[in-house]
Amino acid sequence: MKEFSMRILYIYPHPDDESFGPASVMYKQRKEGHEVYLLTLTKGGATKQRQKFGYSIEEMGDVRMNEMYDVSKILKLTGMTVLDLPDSGLKEMDPREIEEIIKKEIIMIEPDVIVTYPVHGISGFQDHLVTHAVVKRVFLELSEKKWFPRRLAFTTVTKEIAEKSKLIPLKFSAINEIDCVIEVSDDHLEAAIKALDCYATYKNVIENSGIKHLKTNTEYFELYMEDFKPPIKDLFEKLPSS
Repeated sequence: MKEFSMRILYIYPHPDDESFGPASVMYKQRKEGHEVYLLTLTKGGATKQRQKFGYSIEEMGDVRMNEMYDVSKILKLTGMTVLDLPDSGLKEMDPREIEEIIKKEIIMIEPDVIVTYPVHGISGFQDHLVTHAVVKRVFLELSEKKWFPRRLAFTTVTKEIAEKSKLIPLKFSAINEIDCVIEVSDDHLEAAIKALDCYATYKNVIENSGIKHLKTNTEYFELYMEDFKPPIKDLFEKLPSS
């Protein structure tokens, strides 16, 4: 257990973004005694996978949300909120509306650190790009008021990892853009794999993507408006003053 417990909020647009992403780090942080929260903006119901099951967008969204509750148990999350904003339709929304929703969640949780997608969104999907932009905007607004949070981090991948993707071309961060490199244990990695397995409706996508083989004991992050060379080894290390 850590001597001082920190609070971190992960913000993503879809179910499974956390498990394709830094689930092993989330689990590691919980095991270390930190508070880990997850905010997901949509239920992910618009996925084409719903056609295989004959689900409507609403039905698929409910199924995926239930899968997320299983993920929450695997990762032992402190708290999780799943919203019902339009999947694949965030770009059509007034960004100020999304910002207000995110701001309320941040003010309620008061996280020390926020994590979301980098500017390239890794997959380049538009919902990822919108999420990056609105989270960054809210972070700046709250920072100016001297409220929480103290750091904004972007989960990312390296060129080496991106080039191994089997499903779609992935965007990556250059080595000089990476400010935090976290090593996780095999137990943490195993929890991340179990989290992926919770998404039964996405089983084929997960298998075809090769994501389980892309996951390693190392996770990478960019830090907004911070530069660490060499990279720090923990998202709570050398936090800016509040």
